[in-house]
This record gives sequence, C-alpha cells and structure tokens, in this order.
Amino acid sequence: MESYIRFADKLSAWFGKVFGWCVMVMTFGVAYEVFVRYALNSPTPWAFDLSYMMYGTMFMMAGAYTLSRDGHVRGDFVYRLLKPQTQAKLEFVLYFLFFFPGVIALVISGWRYAGRSWRYLEVSVMSPANIPIYQFKTVIIAAGILLVLQGIAQVFRCVITMRTGVWPTPDDDVEELEAVLQREGAAALKHGSEAIDVVRPKGQA
Repeated sequence: MESYIRFADKLSAWFGKVFGWCVMVMTFGVAYEVFVRYALNSPTPWAFDLSYMMYGTMFMMAGAYTLSRDGHVRGDFVYRLLKPQTQAKLEFVLYFLFFFPGVIALVISGWRYAGRSWRYLEVSVMSPANIPIYQFKTVIIAAGILLVLQGIAQVFRCVITMRTGVWPTPDDDVEELEAVLQREGAAALKHGSEAIDVVRPKGQA
C-alpha cells in the first residue's frame, strides 16, 4: 500500500506541477490583451478563450495533486477534534459513498461530452476566433482518472491510519504562506520572550 501511495502521489504531483504552468500562459495572454486593447486600441479575438481554457485546465488537472497534499477545503471544526483512527474510518466510508461514485460519474459523462466534441471538431462560440476546444474537453476524462488513482491512495492512507493511529504524511514539497507566517510568528515570539528573560534584572518577576 505504501508503494502505491508513493506512486500515486508522484504521478499527481507531476501532472499538477506541469499543468500549473497554465497560469503563466494565462497571465501573459491577459497582459497582452490589456496592452493591445488599451494602448493600441486593437483587442484580440482570442484572449478570453485562452484565459478560461487555461484556468479550467489548470483547475481540473491540479485536483488530484491537491488531494494528495490534503489541500482541499474541509469543514473540519468537528473533524479535527476526532482521533486519527476515527478520522480515517469516517474518510474511508465517505470515499466510497461520495468520492468514487462522483468521480466515476465525472469520467463517464466527460467521455461522452468529449466524444461528441471530437466528432464534429467543436470550436468556441464565446469569441469570433473559432478556437478549437474539443481537445480541452478531454481534460475532464484525464482529471477524473487521476482523481480515481489518487483516491485509491487516499483509501490506503485511511487503512494504514486505522491500523497505526497515525496519518501517513505526504511529501513536503509545498507549503502554504499562512503556515510559514504562523511558524515565523511563533519563533519571533519565543525569541522575544528569551530576550526579555536575558535583560530582566535578577529577582524581578
């Protein structure tokens, strides 16, 4: 199980990081559009299509990566008070009740949706550029398959936690800014307290 978890985490991370570069393409496209629209009075017919296709692709393909790093939003005001083994049992049940049926439905419907789009080589109707979009609808299928593979790894994590009482930790390759600031604030507070203890006269409480 642990070897599969490592495999799924690395696979999800690779796809998440590769498609994360879509944000750069989107940024340059929007910046170019703003420049030519307001500086040259010559707006592009394709910038809007580029922005929503890049954002949608990045959002979909990063889903499994986010799941592997336990980064999805969770209403954990009760969940965090539970013991790890209880958390694992709860997640184990919910994966089979909601996650896998939903993701499998996404793959099946995405297959039909993308298949129709490929048959008539669909183009965007959102702008006059007629940009092909059938290839981007295939992302729905790819993202769903990645989520299924990562979901199996998350179920294995639940099984391990139910046995050991400790959650297997994912690779520490990214860190949220809030966590960094909290750690630095705690370190600064500790350092300040130690400095006060050093300069405080003896006998003073």
